[in-house]
Amino acid sequence: MKFKRVFLMVLDSVGVGEAQDASKYGDNGANTLGHIKEKCNLFIPNLKKIGFLDTLNMNENKEVEAYYTIARPNNAGKDTLNGHYEMMGITNHIEFKTFNNGFPTELLDGIEEITGRRVIGNKCCNNDSIIKELGDRQVNYGSLIVYTSADSDLQVAAHEDVIPISKLYEYCEKIRAITLREDWRVGRVIARPFVGNSIRYQFSNSARKDYAVKPPKKTILDSLSENDYNVIAIGKINDIFDGAGINKNIKASNNMEAINKLTDIMDKSFTGLCMVNLADFDSLYGHTRDSEGYARAIEELDVEIPMIINKLELDDLLIITADHGNDPTFQGCDHTRENVPVIFYSRDFKEPKRLPILNTLADIGATIADNFSIEQNEIGKSVLDDLK
Repeated sequence: MKFKRVFLMVLDSVGVGEAQDASKYGDNGANTLGHIKEKCNLFIPNLKKIGFLDTLNMNENKEVEAYYTIARPNNAGKDTLNGHYEMMGITNHIEFKTFNNGFPTELLDGIEEITGRRVIGNKCCNNDSIIKELGDRQVNYGSLIVYTSADSDLQVAAHEDVIPISKLYEYCEKIRAITLREDWRVGRVIARPFVGNSIRYQFSNSARKDYAVKPPKKTILDSLSENDYNVIAIGKINDIFDGAGINKNIKASNNMEAINKLTDIMDKSFTGLCMVNLADFDSLYGHTRDSEGYARAIEELDVEIPMIINKLELDDLLIITADHGNDPTFQGCDHTRENVPVIFYSRDFKEPKRLPILNTLADIGATIADNFSIEQNEIGKSVLDDLK
């Protein structure tokens, strides 16, 4: 075992340029990090030191303090689940469904039948404007606000005083069951309780609950857990994998809370993997095409990098990557098919440098598996021996 603890930080949607098959998705020219840097004069000196900006053009940087490269996506689609699946060694050639123009009538009828409540909304929305628009109607009539975020999801919102959280969860479990049908197969059904009144409604982010499909095969997380290693999930990681292979789940409602929970865990003694997803990049700024907000969020992360690095022990490994792109300067409000940055940092590295391009995100999981001498999955090639 080279590293006792591995910390894997997924910067949700921070892609670094169009993938080889971007044209298949209509995403030619997409570059999340590059376009934010150009438009917003991005200032991230700490991330720059570890090669983050060098991943944009794969420039050789002899002064870098980490190993850096990019990974090419291979799984179908450009959604959260398939990106994370690939990262943890799972091939999935079936895209999860998206319904940017609304869900089919047959599905909405099915939701009304199994819940006994009328459905309103049925549109694409990436912020809280849906409850501002329909909150009064939901409260007055006890209906369910059903919408999507342009990701592969079906979200269900209801006021906590009208439909108790436990009842909303029950409804979402039933909706999850019917959306396993192939032509309705979304990656996640998401319960979105909200509070407040007509002056101001707001989501109860701590009560949000995601119902993902279970991974189709065993992941690196499962293998770690089966071999008695700790697998700690922070943020929405547990929801993405539907709890499979995870033995400690820590909730976080935003990036800063997730980072704080991560640094708390770094003070603990354990052997295994801690995986954290920073979701604000995607949900708050990518989908809403807010370049300035996205830039601020990256700069806020940059401020935290020295503290994270200082908490690393000599036998710790920090990996920073992403699951897909979501270029806020691009048309529409959907994810973008992009390569992702991959940074490997350890305080014990003697010769950090640029690594060859990784042909799949699964190389990340394979490297983790190799470190802990556990079973390798069907895809992925370890680069552990290159980290010196």
